[in-house]
Amino acid sequence: MTTVLTRSERDLRGYALVFLAGLVWSTVGLGIRLIDEAQVWQILFYRSVSMTLLLYGVIRLRTGQDPLRLAWRMGWPGVIGGLSLVAAYTGAIFAIQTTSVANAMMLFACSPLLAAVLGRVILGEYVRPQTWVAILVAGCGIAVMVWDKFGGAALLGNLAAIGSAVGFATFTITLRWGKATEMMPAVFLSGVFGMVLMAIICLWLGLSLGITPGDMGISLGMGVFQVGLGLILYTIGSKTVPAAELTLLSLAEVVLGPVWVWLVLGETATPNTLIGGTILLTAIAGNALSGARRRPPPPML
Repeated sequence: MTTVLTRSERDLRGYALVFLAGLVWSTVGLGIRLIDEAQVWQILFYRSVSMTLLLYGVIRLRTGQDPLRLAWRMGWPGVIGGLSLVAAYTGAIFAIQTTSVANAMMLFACSPLLAAVLGRVILGEYVRPQTWVAILVAGCGIAVMVWDKFGGAALLGNLAAIGSAVGFATFTITLRWGKATEMMPAVFLSGVFGMVLMAIICLWLGLSLGITPGDMGISLGMGVFQVGLGLILYTIGSKTVPAAELTLLSLAEVVLGPVWVWLVLGETATPNTLIGGTILLTAIAGNALSGARRRPPPPML
């Protein structure tokens, strides 16, 4: 017997799936913190391996087509989008390893506003006045967050986090440029690029791909559960959830990320991070509630 869901039931399921995607993605900071010795290039290599294998199977089952063929059909937007995701992943892991998880996650959250700016510059898209105000307010929040972190590794971590947000924003723009209906093939392509590029970088730096079993297990697990599973949940759930609600639900990833490292590892955020992060998240939420109609970029993978 086939069960037919009503519109409200489909919407409720969509909200639940998108929230679960944010919940899964929010564990990325904890996963990186649990790594003992592996460097960003080694982590990303194994995370790309497991993510690519998972998405290959999922895309094949959903479409009956070769995922690599689907990805290459996207043309240059798919290639640039895949490479921008690799840059975003790299910046995200480096940021979490060198600054607080709270600081990194809050800075990742500015990706939707950066996407609006890039959409205006690259695609000539209209940006609402409310969004410009949100960008200005978010900039103030970011300034507060980094005010006490102008030296050492923390500054590099903050710059890497902002660079990661630019990478995610660029990925969003390439999807709109290529008029892609789904992001899964482009993410799959980013996994292929990630494996190749990280292997080359490790070889160039003299780093072995043979890392400890614990680090390898965590890295592989992040590719399957944090990136892969989160993407699948988001892709399915986002089809019935309005754009503004998607933006708000995606903030669960940012808010919950620091909670896990606090509960498990006792890592706390500085007052500047909390104050600046609150300003930043308020700007993003306000922009969503003011009636943004465009689809927001996917949350940080």
